Amino acid sequence: MTRTAPAVSLLALLLASHPAAAFTAYVSNEKDNTVTLIDTDTMEVIKTVDVGQRPRGIMMSHDGSELYLCASDDDTVQVFDAKTMEFRHNLPSGPDPELFALNHKGDMLYIANENDNLVTAIDVTTKEVKAEIPVGVEPEGMAVSPDDKMIVNTSETTNMAHIIDAASQEIVGNVLVDARPRYATFKTDQSELWVTSEIGGTLSIIDPVKQEVTKTVHFEIPGLRSEAIQPVGIKITADGKTGFVALGPANRVAVIDGTTHDVLDYLLVGQRVWQMAFTPDEKYLYTTNGVSNDVSVIDVATKEVIKSIPVGSMPWGVAIGPSLK
Repeated sequence: MTRTAPAVSLLALLLASHPAAAFTAYVSNEKDNTVTLIDTDTMEVIKTVDVGQRPRGIMMSHDGSELYLCASDDDTVQVFDAKTMEFRHNLPSGPDPELFALNHKGDMLYIANENDNLVTAIDVTTKEVKAEIPVGVEPEGMAVSPDDKMIVNTSETTNMAHIIDAASQEIVGNVLVDARPRYATFKTDQSELWVTSEIGGTLSIIDPVKQEVTKTVHFEIPGLRSEAIQPVGIKITADGKTGFVALGPANRVAVIDGTTHDVLDYLLVGQRVWQMAFTPDEKYLYTTNGVSNDVSVIDVATKEVIKSIPVGSMPWGVAIGPSLK
């Protein structure tokens, strides 16, 4: 597998080889220990395969050939052939891996170990642990800056986003956010870092250079108590103009103006919307709905929910890869 391809190479590869923009969505089902594969062209389930115990975080390698999966109760990251879903090998993730991030070079995987208060850095080529980085209590969210120089971890109990220098593997900054931060992601131009706080009910916009919160976004939905609005997953379009935030038991995805950070709309999806993934052409956004056991498909251009697809029990994460056709 090519390890030096930049992240954008997967988009170029998929669009070039599949002009009809058909892809495969991989959904980790936390309760029944499976991954469901969906054809994004027909929006129908292709198959469901058995995997490790309590699958949560899920992502593609940058060249689209491998699928990485956090098997949390097996204390490992499983690696599968993305086309056949044949198991290849384990990576030594450390205890209870939940979320992870792959650098843009494609050779280093950074894993949040919730029970050990560590971030484990793994060389995916040699399958060796390169560092164990102490962070706050209950680490969860992971992000890597577009230039691969910064790693970010969010710690749910410490209520901080930890900024880690990729070269030294040491924390170089801590940014206080609202209660129980769950997810972090950078804009592609690296101008902003977005962090959701599940219990705080907010989205923090962070200047990664100054390492400070520049704006806090609040969510209000008529008829819902504030406690039901629990921001988790985030996706931002490549041009940085639009962001989407999953609001957990509010059963909605918030649409955010990427420039003003105003909340533009709330899209009703399935129950307990958790994580999300764009198709590489950014035509669709797939959301995992853990209580209704389905995936919602959002048309990104029209900002409309166009499909609900039943999957396994308690869908948690979703990744998009090449078409299997």
